[in-house]
Amino acid sequence: MDMHTVVLGTSGTTAQDVIAVARGAARIELSEEALTAVATSRAFIDELAAKPDPVYGVSTGFGALAVRHISPELRVQLQRNIVRSHAAGMGPRVEREVVRALMFLRLKTLASGHTGVRPLVVETMAALLNAGITPVVHEYGSLGCSGDLAPLSHCALALMGEGDAEGPDGVVRPAAELLAVHGIEPVELREKEGLALLNGTDGMLGMLVMACADLARLFTSADITAALSLEALLGTDKVLAPELHAIRPHPGQAAAAANMAKVLAGSEFTGHHQDDAPRVQDAYSIRCAPQVAGAGRDTLDHARLVADRELAAAVDNPVVLPDGRVESNGNFHGAPVAYVLDFLAIAAADLGSIAERRTDRLLDKNRSHGLPAFLAGDPGVDSGLMIAQYTQAALVSELKRLAAPASVDSIPSSAMQEDHVSMGWSAARKLRTAVDNLTRIIAVELYAATRAIEMREGLTPAPATRAVLDAVRGAGVQGPGGDRFLAPDLESAYAFVRGGKLVAAVESVTGELA
Repeated sequence: MDMHTVVLGTSGTTAQDVIAVARGAARIELSEEALTAVATSRAFIDELAAKPDPVYGVSTGFGALAVRHISPELRVQLQRNIVRSHAAGMGPRVEREVVRALMFLRLKTLASGHTGVRPLVVETMAALLNAGITPVVHEYGSLGCSGDLAPLSHCALALMGEGDAEGPDGVVRPAAELLAVHGIEPVELREKEGLALLNGTDGMLGMLVMACADLARLFTSADITAALSLEALLGTDKVLAPELHAIRPHPGQAAAAANMAKVLAGSEFTGHHQDDAPRVQDAYSIRCAPQVAGAGRDTLDHARLVADRELAAAVDNPVVLPDGRVESNGNFHGAPVAYVLDFLAIAAADLGSIAERRTDRLLDKNRSHGLPAFLAGDPGVDSGLMIAQYTQAALVSELKRLAAPASVDSIPSSAMQEDHVSMGWSAARKLRTAVDNLTRIIAVELYAATRAIEMREGLTPAPATRAVLDAVRGAGVQGPGGDRFLAPDLESAYAFVRGGKLVAAVESVTGELA
């Protein structure tokens, strides 16, 4: 278990901290600076609440109902009602790590001192996370504008001791019971607090941060499997020379080519065994691997830049400014995050597409330069990896559908008050599926390439390749031979890639890859 402690101040947080809280057991501490800032901003809200002038979120209704002034005796009910009414999600449960990221990022904004909540609210949300209490959040309910409203509302509901939540033991129980077990008092929300708990892009941002971490590993994994396929196909590594990539100076391309060159260092396969079918050039899926993976890496760098900016932001409406003004704004619009979520889905789809083309080439005896059809033990009697490629192709096709951008859509809501929305939550949900699909696609290429290399007799693979072969076989992924039940092997290869073991095996020889 990760016992890392994350200290929240007023200046945001880091991607590493988000992942430590979302995927690990990192504990959260609130700095004195944060608690002081929260108390200061709350004093401004209390002052405004005592005045007769209407202030959005403090003494008015919400959205299209903001025209109504709410009298003081109804304001606790107003804040409770917004949470209950907005907790209108439907569909499957959202994954625990997503909910924890969402809650932590909302807490990050509350701790900034720009939302006007009481310190009690901030402290109680931190207590829920530290206790491992995870509210039940549903798939549908966010348009990515005015915040991830329904998902955040389900989290706020648990803070009030209502709705359902999952305990640290994984059992779903009424939130009130879980709070009582852990000695946490439910919060009675006051002016501005219900709105402040709902009005952020935290769900889509949390999913972006985790997708960036996953894709960083997958881009490195794809460089490795591309190198293994090049090796298995007796390709040339001359196209990886750094001087070739220096004249088209995209940093991701250079990094991908350097990774591939490190994997292939010392191989007897590359560029010297083409007498049976001389090749001046390898096919695009081999020769252009660094260009495609590199473009994806540069896309990832841009997405990380956007994520870092959001991690330093305080997204709420209205916000409390340092001089005490409480101002309405549009910072809750999810467009910046939605765009890069969609962009990453495009990069993932193209990386999956080129990996599948390399796999298909390994299986086609007319293009594989001496390998048996479908890498079968006895082609005709055995089908080999024929249907593994079908599965990979189905995953690629799904990736292409997931690459259709969500952020170009907009459905007006709230009686046309919220007449343009980002659909960033939807972009994030489909990216999570895309990342998982890409992991499986790379696993199939790994499975095919390692089998093909082992079927080449009389040649010595690169030391890094040897390390991969040893590690993947040790992980239960079987090598060449007759047909067998293939699904378990593919699932083991998927777990090998997903768990970072492919990268670790190579780096044990090459040192750290980009």
